[in-house]
Amino acid sequence: MLQDTRKKVLKANQLLPKHELVKFTWGNVSERDLDTGYIVIKPSGVNYEDLTEENMVVLDLQGNVIEGKLNPSSDTKTHLEVYKAFPEVKGICHVHSTYATSFAQAGKSIDAFGTTHADYFYGSVPCARVLEQQEIEADYEMYTGKLIVDVFKDKNILAIPGILLKGHGVFTFGKDANQAVHNAVVIEEVAKMNYLTLTLNPKAQPIPQYLLDKHYNRKHGKNAYYGQKK
Repeated sequence: MLQDTRKKVLKANQLLPKHELVKFTWGNVSERDLDTGYIVIKPSGVNYEDLTEENMVVLDLQGNVIEGKLNPSSDTKTHLEVYKAFPEVKGICHVHSTYATSFAQAGKSIDAFGTTHADYFYGSVPCARVLEQQEIEADYEMYTGKLIVDVFKDKNILAIPGILLKGHGVFTFGKDANQAVHNAVVIEEVAKMNYLTLTLNPKAQPIPQYLLDKHYNRKHGKNAYYGQKK
């Protein structure tokens, strides 16, 4: 079942070590299958070099395993909460990449200091609060997902397709698994740029809104003109 989606999710997970976003098994990627609505996700704790199409786990939106002999990612409930709340999200990536996670640990958003950021994120990448103790004890992963949903309830999640979780790490979103990974790569790079920018000039300010508008809109939306016509 879902061989094409399994293959896409496998390749997306294999991109994490390739782009140096993870150490050991510190990350996962999933995708929503367009035909069935099922979610395909990385199995928990399996090394990236050992992943195969067959050991990807297929679930429904309630978390029931449809296919797969291995346990799904321990972050599965977080993914599912986001998928249930935002039908436009078709891919999710979670990593603990060094610079972006450093911003998360510092409780700082990643602001748009330059046009590299503006090409992908229409504003600051937010940093969500730490979960309350009772939320963690009740259902850590589910409440992590609900926190992400709450942050984006009044936002376009695909216009700012990423979030930092204070003291934790990074989640990114996309129209498929590959785009979610792509956005995780970009977040890590702009976090590194922000760190260096603030080191050089602690008083640095984000770019003006009109410059952010220009760079974001030339790559996104009906009047975008970046790249080649399809």
